[in-house]
Amino acid sequence: MTHDLRRELILAAAKRCFAHHGFAGTTTKSVAAAASISEGLLFKHFPTKSALYAEILAEECEADPGLHKLLGLPPSTDTLVVLIRGMVGHFLDIPGSEEQEEAQRMRLMIISHLNDGEFARLLFEKVGALIGPAFAASLERAVATGDARPVGQAPLTLFWFAHHTAMMAALSRLPAVPTLPYGDNPDLARQLCEFILRGIGLTEIAIALHLDREMPLDLMAAATTESA
Repeated sequence: MTHDLRRELILAAAKRCFAHHGFAGTTTKSVAAAASISEGLLFKHFPTKSALYAEILAEECEADPGLHKLLGLPPSTDTLVVLIRGMVGHFLDIPGSEEQEEAQRMRLMIISHLNDGEFARLLFEKVGALIGPAFAASLERAVATGDARPVGQAPLTLFWFAHHTAMMAALSRLPAVPTLPYGDNPDLARQLCEFILRGIGLTEIAIALHLDREMPLDLMAAATTESA
């Protein structure tokens, strides 16, 4: 069996295990058994359970045709705003979603930061590689057209500032009783988008022009599936 085929079979088995038992309840031994291989062979493909789970999440994103369409938009100020709106929408939808999987993933990210950080590092690496280039190219275009001023020397750092701002806002809404009073503000998404767009350098004119522009339904759906 080829390396790639074996890898796909392991991922398929791992998806079933994680779906049935969650991250905490799944072991590399159980994944190896489900894939009909030894645990040692599993480790040759994926050295840890965190690496295996991060790869599954990354594959789910990469396989989303809507996200591909979103990331295929030409670099522009409008694309940049769409990406930020989608990121904010994705995170703020997590606490109120009937799907608990995304909330569990956020909790897992927080736990990872409190422990060895491996899962968080792996997932950030994959998210950055997938979405970061589109963000950086669009921000560069916005600066070139005068819609934004340069902020710092590393666009990808601004991407992470935006990502973490949205993620921490969602974290405050994760408990049944929000930990911050702004959690139930109906205008929170727009305020958060404005805050982030100003922080990455967009002008007030550009924000006013692009933030309230109607987004096509297919792009709206794709934007709100950004991982994170």
